[in-house]
Amino acid sequence: MGSTTQRTAVPNRLFHIDSPDLEDFKQICCQTTSPATYQLASTVERNIPIYEATALNHLDPSLTPRLQSEWHHILESGPGIFVLKGMYHPATYADTLAATNAAFQQIIDQERQSPLGPKGDHFAASGKNDRIWNSFGKHALVDPSSFITYYSNPWLRLVSESWLGPAYRVTAQVNIVRPGGAAQESHRDYHLGFQELDRCAAFPRSIQLASQYLTLQGAVAHSDMPLESGPTRFLPFSQTYQPGYLAWRRSEFRAFFQENYVALPLELGDGVFFNPAVFHAAGANVMSDEGGLQRKANLLQIGCALGKTMEVVDTVPVVERCWGEVCERYRKDGGLSRELDDFVCAVADGYPFPTDLDRRPPAPSGMAPESEQQLIVRGLREGWGTEKIVEELRGV
Repeated sequence: MGSTTQRTAVPNRLFHIDSPDLEDFKQICCQTTSPATYQLASTVERNIPIYEATALNHLDPSLTPRLQSEWHHILESGPGIFVLKGMYHPATYADTLAATNAAFQQIIDQERQSPLGPKGDHFAASGKNDRIWNSFGKHALVDPSSFITYYSNPWLRLVSESWLGPAYRVTAQVNIVRPGGAAQESHRDYHLGFQELDRCAAFPRSIQLASQYLTLQGAVAHSDMPLESGPTRFLPFSQTYQPGYLAWRRSEFRAFFQENYVALPLELGDGVFFNPAVFHAAGANVMSDEGGLQRKANLLQIGCALGKTMEVVDTVPVVERCWGEVCERYRKDGGLSRELDDFVCAVADGYPFPTDLDRRPPAPSGMAPESEQQLIVRGLREGWGTEKIVEELRGV
């Protein structure tokens, strides 16, 4: 007797370009955030958990694992967004924020004189708002002192590692929206959010889902942001909709976003972090032109060691410019303080690949050569001068 084998089709590795279904999306986005789920949050407003940095001890070894687990849950399967109030609290960071804003304005003024003309923006019309690409590297060159203090913030590291793990990479872009600045259309962000539709659809389901794990989105408020100034609009839980990278351009999804988004006012020094797959959009600054508030934010695009950051950061000129003060702080602190270690994590690459293994072989009994971070720490411990650290980093 013969036997027959029932054959079933292998599932398509791709999302069909017409696979997004608005009714499925609505079901996902109608969820409610329970305050009981996030016990360390001070409150939940409009489905977004809010944490008070001044009420939390970032050095408490029993607290930080719980805190990072809550943040990871929020970003992965919860509402996708949380606010960290007082991340740069003016009581501690007033001088740093003022110096940083002054550095940003100096960069903007210099770049306005560029013969290349106004810069393009992702979504705003060219020249409509002020944008600093790679504010991270430019800030370091203009004012290394405020740059070091700014990126030594301990909360930046805790939040970044909660989603991305160790060896993350920080990039940043400043965006200043003047009164009259229009709202963005809702969208998802880097990586796949920056691809054209057909190109995005060519990536398999697994990469569609993995993309959101490779980047952490954030913003630090460099001005107060009342609702009238247009703080970012969010659609909680939208990051859990799997074909969302194919859906955000569709008119019916954008209409649903427009009817259901939430936004929260922020104060100077607050931080907001979100999964890049959350449907979001900058709001409209509807404040009056005369004396109206310019909404200022330092936008953080933080990349996992296993992905690629949005911008290329040349570590060498940043470290060269800051090295004298970094060494002075190292001596003053009697070694590598937590703040300096946090700074090294923000400013240098913690992942040593790709590299030329003929020129930079793995360390004895190791699998990899030294990373930029390891070189900087070794340079501090061995008392290297500026010329030596630059030479060593140039060889990475």
